[in-house]
Amino acid sequence: MNNKFDALKDDDSGDHDQDNSSPKDGEKEKNDEEEKDSNTTKRKAAVPGAGEHPLQYNYSFWYSRRTPGRPASTQSYEQNIKQIGSFASVEQFWRFYSHMIRPGDLTGHSDFHLFKEGIKPMWEDDANKSGGKWIIRLRKGLASRCWENLILAMLGEQFMVGEEICGAVVSVRFQEDIISIWNKTASDQATTARIRDTLRRVLNLPPNTIMEYKTHTDSIKAWEDFHGLVNASGGR
Repeated sequence: MNNKFDALKDDDSGDHDQDNSSPKDGEKEKNDEEEKDSNTTKRKAAVPGAGEHPLQYNYSFWYSRRTPGRPASTQSYEQNIKQIGSFASVEQFWRFYSHMIRPGDLTGHSDFHLFKEGIKPMWEDDANKSGGKWIIRLRKGLASRCWENLILAMLGEQFMVGEEICGAVVSVRFQEDIISIWNKTASDQATTARIRDTLRRVLNLPPNTIMEYKTHTDSIKAWEDFHGLVNASGGR
């Protein structure tokens, strides 16, 4: 599967949005309609084009950016995260990816998310709430390569854990970058161990690389504890 991705990497450099040829006014009208009826938009699943190589699952790219140090709520986080688009085939993936800025070139406090279509990159999503994530902290300069290797392995079903994989995130920060892969069932130790071992292999990580597994329940509790302290101290 990975070879198929490599072979197609440079073959398709077309526009990542099939509607890009429409006039700007029409695009604006379309966006307005999508915002008015987001539920309808969500139900429109991506479909492979004729002659394309379908993926086992459909996926969606998301992007988020926020100001560090500013107190955030779950609601504001959900409003801040923007869906870039969905794809169902290898070719559609490359159309998006070839036009996207690489994580190493992002600035500030930014995140790219790649999740199965229908799953929001939020702890509280039904598909995520009983799960967790493997976290790897990277020194600056490694994020772009590691992100590409991770998402190609995920799309190519190299983790071999059935439907357990929910998505992946790359988080660009000032001192370091962070990549993580999310799965559905935090209590399934055999699955989380297989994901860890595959992650080491596809990213070619040194043996001494520190990998942390964190359940989303623990993430939510830590977030609530932190914001409780912030609120108690008057927002400072």
